[in-house]
Amino acid sequence: MEIINGKKLVKRDGSTLDAESALSSSSVIGFYFSAHWCPPCRAFTPVLADFYDALRDAGEGFEIIFVSSDRSEAEMLNYMKDSHGDWFAVPFNSAEVRALKEKFQVSGIPCLVILGKNGQLITKDGRSAINSVGPSVMSSWKEMAI
Repeated sequence: MEIINGKKLVKRDGSTLDAESALSSSSVIGFYFSAHWCPPCRAFTPVLADFYDALRDAGEGFEIIFVSSDRSEAEMLNYMKDSHGDWFAVPFNSAEVRALKEKFQVSGIPCLVILGKNGQLITKDGRSAINSVGPSVMSSWKEMAI
């Protein structure tokens, strides 16, 4: 994924990892556009965290990258620590935040864009799929990721 290749991603504990290493074992990647100040985001984030944990526990190759619309880095990090799964985030206010929003034409949050490992778009509405289908949606996402 050219937008984040060579870039560092951050975890909720503050550790960083280059994007290629972070995503090396993932066949499906979700970009999660969200913010703590957004009530629908705060409602969906625990659902997404449970979904993420279920897939990770099952050994599925799924990773999430949080793209924050929070108003400050402290707000973003607190949101990650309080509500998020153990996934990665694009660093606060980095150029990649705007580039990802533009690339996927994100006009509202929460938004979960699902991609295959090679960057092919699977869906821009991962949120609805998770809410309606649950973890079993991963099998169809993996088929589309090939």
